[in-house]
Amino acid sequence: MISLYQSTIQSLPLLGRGKVRDNYAVGDDKLLIVTTDRLSAFDVVMNEPIPGKGMVLNQMSDFWFEKLGHIVPNHLTGIAPESVVASNEVDQVKGRAVVAKRLKPILVEAVVRGYIIGSGWKDYQSTGAICGIALPPGLRQADKLPQPIFTPAAKADIGEHDENISFEEVEQRIGKELAAKIRDISIQLYQTAADYAATKGIIIADTKFEFGLDDNGVLHLMDEVLTADSSRFWPRDSYAPGMSPPSFDKQFVRDYLETLTDWGKTAPAPALPEDVIAKTGAKYREALERLTGDTLKD
Repeated sequence: MISLYQSTIQSLPLLGRGKVRDNYAVGDDKLLIVTTDRLSAFDVVMNEPIPGKGMVLNQMSDFWFEKLGHIVPNHLTGIAPESVVASNEVDQVKGRAVVAKRLKPILVEAVVRGYIIGSGWKDYQSTGAICGIALPPGLRQADKLPQPIFTPAAKADIGEHDENISFEEVEQRIGKELAAKIRDISIQLYQTAADYAATKGIIIADTKFEFGLDDNGVLHLMDEVLTADSSRFWPRDSYAPGMSPPSFDKQFVRDYLETLTDWGKTAPAPALPEDVIAKTGAKYREALERLTGDTLKD
């Protein structure tokens, strides 16, 4: 499978590159978003691509945007990405790009947790709460929470770690009405997706959403949604609380990096072994197949 570590579209103005996505201007009101095969772990972009990863993320996002479209509008335009680039650039966008509405991004990560894991578990161990939300005593790692909770984070620059913030701080940043709307919609999106995933034998432990506003102030879901990059997917048949469950995401990469005593989780990234790259790619594809019922499209 051909990898794309970085796109080189010359027919459109480059607006910027994120950890995984490259964004180009399509006129004044639309974007071409190319999902590359880059992978970030601990907020550091690795040097090696995961072949096909960008196509998996793109296909999975498209699936969820369609399934959740009744809850909130999204950034998709339906315009074929192949139609907005030069003919010799089609291979860079086929299966891994979308033409999206150009929105004003809301610079808050809308994180929803249904289980206690990751940074939330660390916060709970030290404070008994996550983002200021008090939780029952005695919870174990990976326990299911009594109900999903909204635990926002402030978006950080590339190479920096997102910072968990309280809901009150979100209200101060974007206003009480918009903060409440994003919280309520995020929890509804998570619950709807989690209920569906459960029928496929997958637990969605947590996820993060990104939102933007159009010129009329209408809230839209944007970027990616419920992918293995933005969510923790656990196979239900091997789930057990009290431990960190196996995961359909970049856990192979994280586990390998945790063994490196001489790397401080800052750039530059260490080299990834071929078997870690292969296993990670396989997990992404397995998540796509189990959740959507489709294999990776050519």
